[in-house]
Amino acid sequence: MNSESCVINSKIGPLRVVVEWPGVLKRIDFLPEETDEPFAEGDGIPELCRPTVAQLNDYFEGKRTSFDLELDPEGTEFQRTVWAELERIPHGEVISYGEQAKRMKRAASSSRAVGHANGSNPIPIVIPCHRVVAADGKLTGFAGGLWRKVILLEHEGHEVVKERLVRPTWETQGALSLGEE
Repeated sequence: MNSESCVINSKIGPLRVVVEWPGVLKRIDFLPEETDEPFAEGDGIPELCRPTVAQLNDYFEGKRTSFDLELDPEGTEFQRTVWAELERIPHGEVISYGEQAKRMKRAASSSRAVGHANGSNPIPIVIPCHRVVAADGKLTGFAGGLWRKVILLEHEGHEVVKERLVRPTWETQGALSLGEE
C-alpha cells in the first residue's frame, strides 16, 4: 500500500507521522529529541500527511480538542478494543486503567492487560492513551516517556506534581474518574 511519512517538531519533541493512501493514519512515532531526521514544514509536508500534521499543530496550539482523521492502528482484537475505548475519553478527562477496563465491561483486575495494550498504541495523542493513569493518580508508563505524558496532561489542563496527577478543580475541569485499579 502507498504510504507517506514525515517528521514534525511539536511541543513534545519530534514526531514521525505515517499515513497510507488515501489518507489513513497508521502511526505516530516518538523520536529522540536529538534526531538527525529533517523536519517537514510548509510545502515539504507530504500531501497524505497534511491533514494529520495540521490537526496535530492545531491541538498543540490549543485550537483543537479532538481529531477528525481516519485511523487504522495495527494490533490484536483486544488491543483495538482497548484503543477504541481510549478514543471515547474526551479532552480534559482522565481515568484509571481500572476504570478503562470497567468501561470495556471487563473486571478491574484486567487493568494490567489494558495498560499493556495502551502502551502498544501506535497512534498516541490522537488515540489518547496519555489520559489514563494509575488509580492513585500516579503516572505510569508512556511509550514516549513520562515527561511527554506530563506535558500532554498539563496541555489539557491538569496539574502534575512529581509524576502524580493533582485532582483538578471541579469548577474548571469536571470530575476526575479514577475508579479502581
